[in-house]
Amino acid sequence: MRKIIFKQQGIPQLKEGLLDIKKNYLIMNERKNKINELAFDNPVSGTVYGTLLNYEGSFKELEQKMYEDPYKEPPKAPILYIKPINTFASAGSIIPLPSDVSKVKIGAALGIVFGKTATKVKEEEALNFVLGYTIVNDVQIPHTNVYRPAIKEIARDGFCPIGPWIVKKGFVKNPDSLFIRVAINGDIKQENSTANLIRPIRKLISDVTEFMTLYSGDVLLVGIPECAPLAKAEDHVSIQIEGIGVLENTVKKEHSLVGERL
Repeated sequence: MRKIIFKQQGIPQLKEGLLDIKKNYLIMNERKNKINELAFDNPVSGTVYGTLLNYEGSFKELEQKMYEDPYKEPPKAPILYIKPINTFASAGSIIPLPSDVSKVKIGAALGIVFGKTATKVKEEEALNFVLGYTIVNDVQIPHTNVYRPAIKEIARDGFCPIGPWIVKKGFVKNPDSLFIRVAINGDIKQENSTANLIRPIRKLISDVTEFMTLYSGDVLLVGIPECAPLAKAEDHVSIQIEGIGVLENTVKKEHSLVGERL
């Protein structure tokens, strides 16, 4: 059993409950509820920050280019970007596929949810500022930009499904060793682990808060593994992170979404 924080569709308040992933039920208000019979809303309200090149594989893919002009060396600090509020979506929602795009990249990311303000945090104290962990699908239009903001490619409406819930940190034994799996239409397309992070959770928090403050409710994504799979219209996408749960969404052409839930 794990303690989780969640939000139900149509109810603005966050709730707490006990989750049994294996038996597929959630206890809230002393009642057992089947998970697949509940509709969950996005459980976070703060700013979501993405991190680039934090998996060993994704770093190696671009390492050679880092020594070319104009940079001539790898970045020394974390490279961050923002997933703005217009991108936020919930578990079970639709991922809009722009009319001029054939496929989107599925970015399976562990989200670190902060429970209090974090500034210049020491590495050994980093987890003291964490509320819990969630799953984020950092959807993107495929692009090659690294050092320039790819706003048009990453900040589209509905490009950041989050959830279905936040698992409280005490119920995640080792966030630096969580298995990640992405399936599209039931076929496994990607497998990786947070054991392959260049900056593990504590170091990432320490390095980021060295130059910027993270507030209660903010979410810091640990990064996207290399070889992120692509999804087309009508594809069903599933991201599983060990100990956290499964985030599922379906891709649909943007022009077909009139009246549908994003």
